[in-house]
Amino acid sequence: MEKKILSKINCFHCGDPVRSTLYQADDHDFCCLGCQTVYSILSSNNLKNYYKYNQHPGKSQKKKAENLDYLNEPKIIQKLIDFEDDEHTMVTFYIPAIHCSSCIWLLENLYKLNPDILSTRVDFTKKQANIKFRHQNISLKSVIKLLIDIGYEPIITLQDVVKEQKRVNQNSLVRKIAVAGFCFGNVMLFSLPEYFGFGRTDQQYSLLFNWLNLVLALPVLLYSARDYFVSAYKSLKMKQVNLDVPLALGILVLFIRSAIEIISNSGPGFSDTLCGLVFFILIGKWVQNRTFYHLSFERDYRSYFPVAVTVIQNDEEKPVEIADLKVGDRILIRNNEIIPADAIVLKGNAAIDFGFVTGESTPVKKVLGEIAYAGGRQIGEAIELEIVKPVSQSYLTNLWNNENNKHYDRQFQTFSNSISKYFTTVLLLIASSAAAFWLFNGDSSKAWAAFTAVLIIACPCALALSSPFTLSAALSIFDKNKLFIKNTAAIEQMAKVDTLVFDKTGTITSPNSEHIQFIGDLSENEQQKVASICRNSSHPLSFQIVNWLQVDSFSKEVSGFTETPGKGIQGIVDGDTIQVGSAKFTGNTVIGNAGSRVYISIEDQAKGYFSVLQPWRKGLSQLVNKLSEHHELHLVSGDQDKDKVTLKDIFQEDKMHFNQLPEDKLGYVSQLQQKGKVVSMIGDGLNDAGALKAADFGIAVSDDINSFSPGCDAILEGNSLNMLDQFLAFAKDSMRVIYLSFAISLLYNIVGLTFAVQGTMSPLFAAILMPLSTVTIISFTSIATHLYAKKNKLKNA
Repeated sequence: MEKKILSKINCFHCGDPVRSTLYQADDHDFCCLGCQTVYSILSSNNLKNYYKYNQHPGKSQKKKAENLDYLNEPKIIQKLIDFEDDEHTMVTFYIPAIHCSSCIWLLENLYKLNPDILSTRVDFTKKQANIKFRHQNISLKSVIKLLIDIGYEPIITLQDVVKEQKRVNQNSLVRKIAVAGFCFGNVMLFSLPEYFGFGRTDQQYSLLFNWLNLVLALPVLLYSARDYFVSAYKSLKMKQVNLDVPLALGILVLFIRSAIEIISNSGPGFSDTLCGLVFFILIGKWVQNRTFYHLSFERDYRSYFPVAVTVIQNDEEKPVEIADLKVGDRILIRNNEIIPADAIVLKGNAAIDFGFVTGESTPVKKVLGEIAYAGGRQIGEAIELEIVKPVSQSYLTNLWNNENNKHYDRQFQTFSNSISKYFTTVLLLIASSAAAFWLFNGDSSKAWAAFTAVLIIACPCALALSSPFTLSAALSIFDKNKLFIKNTAAIEQMAKVDTLVFDKTGTITSPNSEHIQFIGDLSENEQQKVASICRNSSHPLSFQIVNWLQVDSFSKEVSGFTETPGKGIQGIVDGDTIQVGSAKFTGNTVIGNAGSRVYISIEDQAKGYFSVLQPWRKGLSQLVNKLSEHHELHLVSGDQDKDKVTLKDIFQEDKMHFNQLPEDKLGYVSQLQQKGKVVSMIGDGLNDAGALKAADFGIAVSDDINSFSPGCDAILEGNSLNMLDQFLAFAKDSMRVIYLSFAISLLYNIVGLTFAVQGTMSPLFAAILMPLSTVTIISFTSIATHLYAKKNKLKNA
């Protein structure tokens, strides 16, 4: 009888499918011992409210925690903490598992689990927790161990120790907005009598309010708007015209005309329009600077490396910081740990996964005396190696530095900056023509009024707001659909893409083992035995079977292990002979189409087989068909061409390239760009880093967006790859919204200019028209962007 080891029951803690009824507590089912343990900890400390705020709020505990021995080293501890006095220590952790209100509640109640933890403050957007504790009673290692025990393992990498991450600080911009907003509100208040015509009845108060408005406009001009004048000056100095040039010109003319009218007592001036204009465009700038602080788009190799590695000295194991590793040091690398520097294998069966560095998905076996390059991940038993090159000179760091030291000039202009030079030229031409007309007719006062009015009313406020508000709304929609884009300008780059270059391993293939099914019948004990013998093999299918079985412990008694290339493996586990491999090798009968199957026999009794399906991403074929309608598609892979026949049905044969080195991928992207193509590179590993950097729009695909990914313009969650065509279409639609909003702003300008060129524009007219155009643009961009998201079937709420 055929049977899949699957269940429709979901884990009470994390929501993953439950494959066994082994783990239960309080009538709840759990997928593994880890999840059950977390529930027990919370239950015994009266913290079960954690489960009331959200359904399945926890994170799966199947992943084994990393070795924390390095946290016993004072030198490393001092680099991790934020503050320390005689009694207390404060430390900030990046915890990617933070995702809902239950997470915040639990972390801020850590003191109930350990009274020596005094307080916890959670920054939800940055996924950070600041913890204050008594270091005399509880160590940093114990704090981290507690976080791991309850399912909130912090990510600590070498880059955290070096602490050179670039942080976006918008405090200065916020202060400028606050000043502009304060002055704008008060100027509007002082201008109310003028709006309602009361100024003429009491000239004394009218004059006082006008002078107060001019005084309030000064900090807006000199402080809040300062950056626009600096940017305009630098732009003109380089003989270029950006959008800040007409903005700065409009702001300056507003102040000069207001000052002249108020000082000469010939009018109320335009202080309200000046303060409102600066206030709104600064808000637009703040919106445009929004980004995902919890994600890093500019990574270096240090965020991939662990903080420390185990060094063997005088037959003793000691954790040593990566920076302190020396040539000749003997290191111990356990299962799933990363080799930090080029080293020679001295002991153990080395089966190293270089997929992230080279793109080759098959683990490489290394014999004693062979070099294992930095960046590889050991799969299987622990091995011992001897360092032959410092970390800074290893193959991995050289590869990274060579690619990132290249300077790629994308020659990309945003729509606003592209249109600004024409806008400024036309604006000055209209203003000069209006002034010349009135001078020719002998009315110099109207010439001055018309010249300044044109510069005021046609100031590109709406244009300055349309891009940030549209693209910020689009940024939020992409975020909800698991595409995290670096900034708003990158969306404009994305909209122009006409050529897509895909990596294979980890990009269009799925790195998880959910593509394996077991047809047959295996008890819990037999699953453990099969996993224990497969663990001793370096064959890729053996790794996938072990990952899929997800047992919590392995049998210690494994003897007589043999591996026959091309056939299978066998050995004795707890007294039972286990055979894993082909049907003939295990004595099974092939039923139907064999395909990729791994058969299991225990004590010469057939137990069934693992059916290995193609590990392509869900909906890959349909995605490629949709993309090919409007884009040119290419595939470049560092892997061998073993899947070429299968992929011929998806990609064109002449556009598939295998066995590509990192520099080959980089060169391939550059060649396409030289042909005039706007290229998007979609990859995942360090071997794609150069191509991602050189491409017009680089997308790093990751099944865990919080883990290491190369420098890029966007990070795409693996499960959302099948929505790539929708993302690209939505980026183009977002640009359509900007074009339409620009057209709307031109209509307002035409209406305003008809009055401005006549020299009859009043301050009240400007005070009404400019905010009205601003509100119209903001409302239109928000509504239209969300409608386009709905059209492209993207989540937007």
